[in-house]
Amino acid sequence: MAPEGSDVPRPAGFAKPTPRGPSGMMDAGMRTFARAVLLGAATLSATAFLATSAPAQGDRPVVVELGLRGVVDPFTANYIAGGIAQAEAQGADAVLLTIDTPGGLDSSMRQIIQAILNSDVPVVCYVSPEGARAASAGTFIMMGCPVAAMAPGTNIGAAHPVGVAGAIEQKKVTNDAVAYIQSLAHRNGRNAEWAKQAVVDAVSIPAEEAVKENVIDLIAPSIPSLLSDIDGQTVEVAAGQTATIRTGGASIQTLSMGIGARILHALLSPDFAFIFFYLGLGLIVVELIHPGLSVPGIMGIVFLVAAFVTFGLLPVQIIGVVLLLASALFFLLELKHPGLGVATVGGVACLVLGGLTLFNPSVPNARVSLWVIVPVAGALVLFFGTVVKAAMAARHLPAVGGIEGIVGSEGVVEDDLDPEGVVLVSSEQWSARSVAGHLPRGTRVRVVGVDRLRLDVEPIKEQATAVPLAEGGKP
Repeated sequence: MAPEGSDVPRPAGFAKPTPRGPSGMMDAGMRTFARAVLLGAATLSATAFLATSAPAQGDRPVVVELGLRGVVDPFTANYIAGGIAQAEAQGADAVLLTIDTPGGLDSSMRQIIQAILNSDVPVVCYVSPEGARAASAGTFIMMGCPVAAMAPGTNIGAAHPVGVAGAIEQKKVTNDAVAYIQSLAHRNGRNAEWAKQAVVDAVSIPAEEAVKENVIDLIAPSIPSLLSDIDGQTVEVAAGQTATIRTGGASIQTLSMGIGARILHALLSPDFAFIFFYLGLGLIVVELIHPGLSVPGIMGIVFLVAAFVTFGLLPVQIIGVVLLLASALFFLLELKHPGLGVATVGGVACLVLGGLTLFNPSVPNARVSLWVIVPVAGALVLFFGTVVKAAMAARHLPAVGGIEGIVGSEGVVEDDLDPEGVVLVSSEQWSARSVAGHLPRGTRVRVVGVDRLRLDVEPIKEQATAVPLAEGGKP
């Protein structure tokens, strides 16, 4: 049907010309459509331009969250340093590092602090949740953070350098630690005198006192509360530059440690150090008792190396190591004189005391759990009181194993012995040789000797003639 206003028929193949008004412009409908298309295109262009040229306006801030849990070791150091670098690369507004650590390796601690100090993105350190602590290396890390916060019920301090010896390190090591922690405190405007006391005297204080002493910046009960409180603060970042923290209503992106590193990191704990150390000693003892096995010796060395690596990350005391060695010697004596005796009691006592004193008690939560010590001690008492006792007693029994143990057994001739044939002894067929001449089938015999896999037999006198008579009536 032809559109309205068109009465003149047109040949096929010719399009209808566009009606034009007196001014030569498109009619009102087309002009409205064109305006809508142009307005839509302009709107899309403006949106794209604003999205690319002014992302800071109206966007939610992004905070990358990292976690320091357990000992400070190379796995956590690489994870945290890599997380900070990733936050810088993606243009995050801040990094939130939650902390709960008893301390750890000095080199790993310094790697973390260097990553914090050289970051263009502000790093916020937060000791949480309630009951957490920033001890030893954790105190240094807190001092190095542009913003240091703690949850209620947490503590900080006990930063005295300790090692495998468990005693005070050389004076130059302590002096180096004092200079380092004071330089961090001065950089972030915190109490440098208290920081010195934390290293020299191993003092530790709760969160409430830490705020009063200007050791930390604030106490926050939760992460949202913390991010709200620090929003808008200006802090020093890398190369002496300053940055304004934007964390109000921030979107939090959590970066987790890789599964492999997480497993290895979990193994570096006081409980596993105790288990590895004692398991390594036990396997070495097995190798000494049965030399040439190789596998127990190799595995024992591996476990001992793992234990001493962990000792290097934790505040180990030499008295605990000595007591554990003494307990291994007691149990070795028990192997020589089996039974539940003085050696076993001494070994268990040294084991329990060694586990309780293996780590410095001044460092919070750096201790072996009783849930680990008691089962290990109980298992050893059961092992030496039953299994070892029975095994040692079995050594004094006469040897009955092997083919020689069949001497004296009785059997019956299955194939005539003339003088060789087959006999049935202990429900098994044996090649046999008679030492008394011809013996017919059915004769009862006794084994009197063994020649390789052949038995030497003789007839049992009571039945030597009875069977032949029964069979043929002939002598």
